[in-house]
Amino acid sequence: MTTVKKLTCVVCPAGCPVEVTLDENGTILSVTGNTCPRGKKYAESELTHPVRTLTTTVALENSVEHRLPVKTDKPIPKESLFAAMEIAEKTSVSAPVKRGDVIIADFIEPGTNLVACKTVEA
Repeated sequence: MTTVKKLTCVVCPAGCPVEVTLDENGTILSVTGNTCPRGKKYAESELTHPVRTLTTTVALENSVEHRLPVKTDKPIPKESLFAAMEIAEKTSVSAPVKRGDVIIADFIEPGTNLVACKTVEA
Protein backbone atom coordinates (compact mmCIF):
# COMPACT_ATOMS: atom_id res chain seq x y z
CA MET A 1 0.00 0.00 0.00
CA THR A 2 1.31 3.45 -0.87
CA THR A 3 0.92 6.72 1.01
CA VAL A 4 0.90 10.23 -0.44
CA LYS A 5 2.27 13.13 1.61
CA LYS A 6 1.48 16.67 0.53
CA LEU A 7 3.99 19.45 1.21
CA THR A 8 4.51 23.03 0.17
CA CYS A 9 8.08 23.64 -0.95
CA VAL A 10 9.64 26.59 0.90
CA VAL A 11 12.94 26.78 -0.97
CA CYS A 12 11.82 29.75 -3.08
CA PRO A 13 8.83 32.13 -3.18
CA ALA A 14 6.97 29.97 -5.75
CA GLY A 15 5.71 27.65 -2.99
CA CYS A 16 5.13 24.64 -5.23
CA PRO A 17 2.60 22.09 -3.96
CA VAL A 18 4.62 18.87 -3.86
CA GLU A 19 3.29 15.33 -3.49
CA VAL A 20 5.55 12.53 -2.29
CA THR A 21 4.49 8.92 -2.78
CA LEU A 22 5.87 6.45 -0.25
CA ASP A 23 5.72 2.68 -0.20
CA GLU A 24 4.65 0.68 2.87
CA ASN A 25 8.23 0.86 4.26
CA GLY A 26 8.41 4.65 3.95
CA THR A 27 10.68 4.55 0.90
CA ILE A 28 10.13 7.44 -1.49
CA LEU A 29 8.73 6.21 -4.80
CA SER A 30 8.11 9.55 -6.50
CA VAL A 31 8.06 13.30 -6.02
CA THR A 32 5.73 15.38 -8.20
CA GLY A 33 4.52 18.97 -8.39
CA ASN A 34 7.90 20.63 -8.02
CA THR A 35 8.91 22.98 -10.81
CA CYS A 36 12.66 22.73 -10.16
CA PRO A 37 15.12 20.13 -8.82
CA ARG A 38 15.38 22.01 -5.51
CA GLY A 39 11.75 21.13 -4.76
CA LYS A 40 12.46 17.43 -5.12
CA LYS A 41 15.51 17.69 -2.87
CA TYR A 42 13.52 19.67 -0.28
CA ALA A 43 10.67 17.13 -0.20
CA GLU A 44 13.05 14.18 0.15
CA SER A 45 14.93 15.91 2.97
CA GLU A 46 11.75 16.97 4.74
CA LEU A 47 10.52 13.38 4.90
CA THR A 48 13.81 11.65 5.70
CA HIS A 49 15.82 14.15 7.79
CA PRO A 50 14.03 17.48 8.36
CA VAL A 51 16.27 20.40 9.35
CA ARG A 52 15.67 24.02 10.33
CA THR A 53 17.73 27.16 10.83
CA LEU A 54 17.16 28.32 14.39
CA THR A 55 16.59 32.04 14.90
CA THR A 56 16.17 33.34 18.43
CA THR A 57 17.69 35.78 20.91
CA VAL A 58 20.10 35.53 23.84
CA ALA A 59 20.53 37.77 26.86
CA LEU A 60 22.75 40.80 26.26
CA GLU A 61 24.71 42.54 29.02
CA ASN A 62 26.67 45.82 29.04
CA SER A 63 24.21 47.46 26.61
CA VAL A 64 20.99 49.47 26.61
CA GLU A 65 19.57 46.60 24.55
CA HIS A 66 18.68 43.50 26.53
CA ARG A 67 18.50 40.83 23.81
CA LEU A 68 20.80 39.93 20.92
CA PRO A 69 19.34 38.26 17.82
CA VAL A 70 21.21 35.07 16.90
CA LYS A 71 20.85 32.20 14.45
CA THR A 72 22.51 28.95 13.53
CA ASP A 73 24.89 29.27 10.60
CA LYS A 74 23.66 25.92 9.25
CA PRO A 75 20.36 24.11 9.61
CA ILE A 76 20.09 21.72 12.56
CA PRO A 77 17.91 18.60 12.92
CA LYS A 78 14.31 19.55 13.59
CA GLU A 79 14.19 17.21 16.57
CA SER A 80 17.01 19.24 18.21
CA LEU A 81 15.17 22.58 18.16
CA PHE A 82 13.80 22.40 21.71
CA ALA A 83 17.20 21.41 23.15
CA ALA A 84 18.80 24.25 21.17
CA MET A 85 16.26 26.75 22.54
CA GLU A 86 16.99 25.62 26.10
CA ILE A 87 20.70 26.29 25.57
CA ALA A 88 20.03 29.68 23.98
CA GLU A 89 17.72 30.62 26.85
CA LYS A 90 20.59 30.07 29.32
CA THR A 91 23.12 31.97 27.21
CA SER A 92 24.26 35.50 27.96
CA VAL A 93 26.80 37.62 26.07
CA SER A 94 28.36 40.97 26.82
CA ALA A 95 28.53 43.89 24.40
CA PRO A 96 30.33 44.84 22.27
CA VAL A 97 29.46 42.13 19.75
CA LYS A 98 29.66 42.21 15.96
CA ARG A 99 27.30 40.63 13.46
CA GLY A 100 28.72 37.23 12.54
CA ASP A 101 30.55 36.72 15.84
CA VAL A 102 30.33 33.13 17.02
CA ILE A 103 28.34 33.07 20.25
CA ILE A 104 28.53 29.27 20.73
CA ALA A 105 30.83 27.13 18.59
CA ASP A 106 29.75 23.58 17.70
CA PHE A 107 26.20 24.40 18.74
CA ILE A 108 24.08 21.20 18.85
CA GLU A 109 26.24 19.62 16.11
CA PRO A 110 29.97 19.80 15.34
CA GLY A 111 30.61 22.47 12.72
CA THR A 112 27.39 24.37 13.35
CA ASN A 113 27.68 27.65 15.24
CA LEU A 114 25.26 30.02 16.92
CA VAL A 115 26.16 33.46 15.54
CA ALA A 116 25.19 37.07 16.24
CA CYS A 117 22.83 38.67 13.73
CA LYS A 118 23.45 42.26 14.82
CA THR A 119 26.31 44.53 15.83
CA VAL A 120 25.85 46.06 19.27
CA GLU A 121 28.28 48.55 20.77
CA ALA A 122 28.95 48.70 24.52
